[in-house]
Amino acid sequence: MAYDAVLAETVNIHGHGGDLIEAYTARPMAPGPRGGVIVIHHMPGYDRESKEVVRRFGVLGYNAICVNLYSREAPGAAPDDAAATARALGGVPDERFVGDARGAADWLRALPTSNGRVGTIGYCSGGRQAFLSSVEVDVQAAVDCYGAFVVGTPPEGFPLQVSPLTDRVPEVAAPVLGLFGNDDSYPSPAQVDELEKLLQENGKVYEFHRYDGAGHAFFSVDRPSYRPEAAKDGWGRVEAFFGEHL
Repeated sequence: MAYDAVLAETVNIHGHGGDLIEAYTARPMAPGPRGGVIVIHHMPGYDRESKEVVRRFGVLGYNAICVNLYSREAPGAAPDDAAATARALGGVPDERFVGDARGAADWLRALPTSNGRVGTIGYCSGGRQAFLSSVEVDVQAAVDCYGAFVVGTPPEGFPLQVSPLTDRVPEVAAPVLGLFGNDDSYPSPAQVDELEKLLQENGKVYEFHRYDGAGHAFFSVDRPSYRPEAAKDGWGRVEAFFGEHL
């Protein structure tokens, strides 16, 4: 029988500006080498669901880490409270996210079981950040799960205030997997079409999958938006994508 133990624990890593920030990790106890995965939490925060995703990647055979992107706004706060604080500020600044993601990638590559390859996966605001990581961070694969405002600008009063990333598409340096619900508004099907056209025009390696009857957050098992068929197919796509590139 294969040795299938997984170590999951909270650690501190150095993020943007050298700040010491909290992160949750899971990694197989068996010998490597293996790829690493940065899990980017959704706007509701660094919560139980995000940590479950980290453990899932550990079970799948990857070294995985999720950085608490709200560590500075609300250190030690409950996920809901930290998310409320972050929302009031319009979300995490892109420059700071990039610094934290680079710190996470460095942490993964420093593990003795690392094969040097790292991927990112993000949900909601984290989907946009996963796309941004394909431009700004040394990663070999990026999965955008219904990332809002890669294309388009948030309406006034929206809790996430960020700029579109359309002008950065020529700089995308990693294969991108996109998973979207056709009933979503942010991103809308038209915005997904626009992003796909830009990736095509710039000769980027990508694959998009769209799901009828699914809206935003269809992977979220604890929310009414959960769509089991779409999530099951999506997980299969993620596993195949990381299996190929990591």
